[in-house]
Amino acid sequence: MKLGFLTACLPRLPLEEIAAWAAGHGYQALEVAAWPSTGSRDFEASHLDVAGFDERAADDVRLLLRKHDLTLSSVAYYENNLHPDEGRRSEIAAHLRACVDAAALLGVETVGTFIGRHPGLSVKENLALGERVLPPLVQYAGERGVKIIIENCVMEGWHPDGYPGNLAYSPELWEWMFDLGLYLNYDPSHLLWLGIDPVAALKPYVHRIPHAQAKDAQLDPRARDRYGSFGRAVAREDGWDSGWWRYRVPGLGDVDWRRIVDTLYEGGFTGVLSVEHEDPVWSGDEERVTRGLEIAHRTLSPLLVG
Repeated sequence: MKLGFLTACLPRLPLEEIAAWAAGHGYQALEVAAWPSTGSRDFEASHLDVAGFDERAADDVRLLLRKHDLTLSSVAYYENNLHPDEGRRSEIAAHLRACVDAAALLGVETVGTFIGRHPGLSVKENLALGERVLPPLVQYAGERGVKIIIENCVMEGWHPDGYPGNLAYSPELWEWMFDLGLYLNYDPSHLLWLGIDPVAALKPYVHRIPHAQAKDAQLDPRARDRYGSFGRAVAREDGWDSGWWRYRVPGLGDVDWRRIVDTLYEGGFTGVLSVEHEDPVWSGDEERVTRGLEIAHRTLSPLLVG
């Protein structure tokens, strides 16, 4: 198992600077953000320009990673593949296919994204939509030797009431997406605030997890007694502010990383554990973000077998 991080937390830095910093601070891998340069998300990062990506561009990336003795663990484009606007949905699918093409050129096994959700449809209707929309993308990736991995993020900010905006948040839904040929990019932080035991949920599915993310969550159960699991309802000005929990870098929240890593090893996981830095305390500028990444490294690196 190697330790890496998702480059999206440093959107203004070029990949060259991120790779140099990562190698100099003990990281072994990068999950490289590949959002388009203009898109729908306000924290997008474009560290891999997959539009028109060719063998020459792939050579440049390989040379950079080789220079710093780093692995490219996955290409990252986390978007709503069930977007309610069919035109936007088609744009997302086209960019996801470009990410797959880039991953294939680079010899990278996985591309990460979301299932997403049409917020105007029921869960049952969304699953039926997914069964039409997702298999062609799975087939496209499979023909190129790439797996599409789905992060189990709830994406509550995508729903007008703070309910799940990404239909991959529970083991029940993981089994549904496995049947479509998708894989899991496991992140324990989301399970924690949903009331799902991250270790119990992980154990049966390690064989369907080629890549994992490391993000923590800090819970305030007393505030949950006021708002309920899905958070503020009356005074929710920010769709991402639940009022009773927040994401943290590993080591500053309530995830038991010793048990998570041990369970991954027990299940035969040999991929990359990639820190996804969304900690509001260690954010705001590159210096604070990199300090957060250093905290994550100090927490996780002693648990990994060299």
